[in-house]
Amino acid sequence: MAEFSFDSIGVVRCDGKFKFEAPRQGVFSGAGAVIELKPEFSGETLCDLAGFDRIWVVFVFHRNLDAAWKVHVAPPYTPKPRKYSLFATRSPYRPNPIGMSCVKLEKIVDNRKLFISGHDLLDGTPVLDIKPYIPAADAFPDAAAGWCDQLQLPEWELHCSCRFSEQADFLLRHGAPDMYNFCQVQLRHTPLDSSRRRLFKISENIYELGCRTWRIKFEVFPEEMRIDLLEIRSNYTEAELLPGAEDKYSDKDIHRSFIEI
Repeated sequence: MAEFSFDSIGVVRCDGKFKFEAPRQGVFSGAGAVIELKPEFSGETLCDLAGFDRIWVVFVFHRNLDAAWKVHVAPPYTPKPRKYSLFATRSPYRPNPIGMSCVKLEKIVDNRKLFISGHDLLDGTPVLDIKPYIPAADAFPDAAAGWCDQLQLPEWELHCSCRFSEQADFLLRHGAPDMYNFCQVQLRHTPLDSSRRRLFKISENIYELGCRTWRIKFEVFPEEMRIDLLEIRSNYTEAELLPGAEDKYSDKDIHRSFIEI
């Protein structure tokens, strides 16, 4: 059987750097990004693309190159923990680490930079190809969706306190994880399922959600299907933030500034 090799045509630049920051599907995120094309693929290759609202982005799951794929996988949103056959899911762990997303094309700058939104990509993602989204050819709203049609998952409403918003905005400005997006991904469905997230119960209806070196405190109101995001705190101890301490994730300077706000 023939073997194939591909070279990227460009790279994604965005705030999300870690796998847990990527939305389950780009349509659930309002996050923006820029696709920077290599010089040899810019210019005239884009001259007729500006009239399209959406584009398909074919890319490499570059954070999963060493991860093994499995015949059966457990999708994140199912009423009960259950595994489905790989090719009936969109798991990022695949025999070939290739992904495809339909994203909104906001604008094209300098015939090289494509500004997009509603994506599920990470910073540094290699882009293999770009194709226009054509509704008449690509949209089939009445198509059956297999096991997905059987899901009836309620969606929780998320509300941000002033304190949470202040802290989340600070982290965004300083290159830390996007806590807004992270909470949407983790808490909109089955928020109290601790098998799929780092969840810590603090007291009745008060929980903390782990996000690498951060913790997000929230309160749940089950009858209203509502979650109030209360605040964010550093998960480092005072000793761990002392000068000269090991900095595995290269984020301790951000934590030191964060605790001052």
